[in-house]
Amino acid sequence: MNIGIGLLAAMLVGVGLVLQQHAAEQAPKAYFLRLRLIAELLRERRWLAGIAIMVAGQILSAWTIGHLSLSLAEPLLATELIFALIVAVPLSGERLQKSEVLGALLLSAGVAALSVSRSINTQGLRFGSAAYWPAAAAIGAVALCLIRAGWRREAQQRALLTGTASGLIFGISDALTRQTVEIISRHSLVAVLTSWPAYCLVATSLVALWLMQSSFNAAPLHASLPAITAAEPVAGILLGVVVFGDVIHISPGEIALQAAGLVALVMGVILVARAPALSSLRPKRLLTARPVRAKPARTTPEGEPAQAAPEEEPAQTAPEGEKV
Repeated sequence: MNIGIGLLAAMLVGVGLVLQQHAAEQAPKAYFLRLRLIAELLRERRWLAGIAIMVAGQILSAWTIGHLSLSLAEPLLATELIFALIVAVPLSGERLQKSEVLGALLLSAGVAALSVSRSINTQGLRFGSAAYWPAAAAIGAVALCLIRAGWRREAQQRALLTGTASGLIFGISDALTRQTVEIISRHSLVAVLTSWPAYCLVATSLVALWLMQSSFNAAPLHASLPAITAAEPVAGILLGVVVFGDVIHISPGEIALQAAGLVALVMGVILVARAPALSSLRPKRLLTARPVRAKPARTTPEGEPAQAAPEEEPAQTAPEGEKV
């Protein structure tokens, strides 16, 4: 059941991301990394619909993260890219290619391999502790460096770097979501309101959303979504191991299965993200005829309107055989 909820969450998030990017790329490029970008997007119905759908997906994602380990929940939620591709195909008018289908299959196989590896009970290594939360600050520092680098670049490089930073912050947000859910399950809602993870969760979610919209504004979806999809599980899994003590299986078979699943996941993300349907997802602008401007009336030196010159009458032609 939890895996099904995770897939539903990924579907809603994928649909919401496509709608958001389709609206964000229409905003002026000068709004990159400015709060004015969000103010502009708040007027777009398509963007608001995308946000509403994504929020519904994030709520289900929070349930998934709270009931599954981050090392399983993160790859499961990465399937949002497949659902984004499904929605992008009719919007862009492009057809699915073999490479995209292969990428989707690899992505699904990678998620399945990681899920199977987590379900096998074997000897594992655990060394995480809540005292290692500063690791999230280190991930945030890496994201800040990527943001500064993206500010100096343009177009696809800017979208790639900013999208990677957004994915890292979303990974931190996932870890804070898990911490918040654990507090609710152990104590009460009042305990959440008096603890720091809930407020940090709100702050990181808003920052990640802002960065994601900026990356959407910089270039087409294929430049930013792969970075977001790949960076988020990396940060989430890392914090799951370091902070929450998720078990690392050390048997040769487990390591091989997890490595194969991770490689398939990354290759699937790359192949799906390079789909023409995602790169061609641009707003179609209607071409309208320019209105003809009336010429200003001539005026005399005294300021009075000048009279139009009389039209010349066409020259009369004489009948044949006569001279004019």
